[in-house]
Amino acid sequence: MKRTLLVFLVGSLFVAAAAFATTYMRVEKDGTKTYSDRPLPGGQVIDITPAQTYSAPPPASTAGPSGVPLEQQLLGQMDNFKYEGCELTPKSDETFTNPERVVVGVTVMPSLRVGDIVDLRIDGTPVGGPTTISHTIQPVYRGSHNVAVQVKDRFGRALCTSSTTFHVIKPSLNSPNRPSGGPVAPTPKPKPPPPQPKPTPTPHRP
Repeated sequence: MKRTLLVFLVGSLFVAAAAFATTYMRVEKDGTKTYSDRPLPGGQVIDITPAQTYSAPPPASTAGPSGVPLEQQLLGQMDNFKYEGCELTPKSDETFTNPERVVVGVTVMPSLRVGDIVDLRIDGTPVGGPTTISHTIQPVYRGSHNVAVQVKDRFGRALCTSSTTFHVIKPSLNSPNRPSGGPVAPTPKPKPPPPQPKPTPTPHRP
C-alpha cells in the first residue's frame, strides 16, 4: 500500500514537472508534427498555453441586511408577531327580524399582512377565499348562526381568533306558508245578516 502511494506521488510530481518543462516541435515531411520535451534535430521551441482553470464563486450569503440569516429572521417574526384583534360583525347576540341578507365582516388590527390566511366560517362551513374579510349571507334562515374567524401565518400558526353568534327572527303570524317579511292582509269581518221583514198583524173580527 505504501509503495503504491509512493509511485502515485512520484508520477504526479513528474506530470507537474513536465507541464513546466520546455517543449520542442518538429514538422515532418508528411506534415505531421512531433512534440518532445527534449531537443529535436530541426525542431524549435514552442510555448504551450497553460490549461484554463475555473474557480467556483463563493456561495451567496443568506444573511439579511442586519447580518442575521433569513431563516432566523423568519423564526423571529413567527415567534413575536401577533394581531391586536380580529373583530366580527354582526356583534354577539345581535338580532335581525325578517332580513333579506346579513353581511358578515372581519376587521383585522393591524391590517392583514401579505402571506397570512383568513379562515372564515359560518355555522362551521368555510366561506370565501384565503383573504376574505367580508361575506354576504342571502337568503338568511331563521334561528341562531355562529360566525368564527381564525387568522393564520404562512406556517399555519394561529395569530388571532374570534367568534360571534347572531339571531334571525321570522314570525309566521298564523300563516306558516306566508313569505317572511311580507305584509299581513287584515282578516275580513263577517257581514251582518240582512234584516228580516216584520210579520203583518192579522185584524181581529168580532
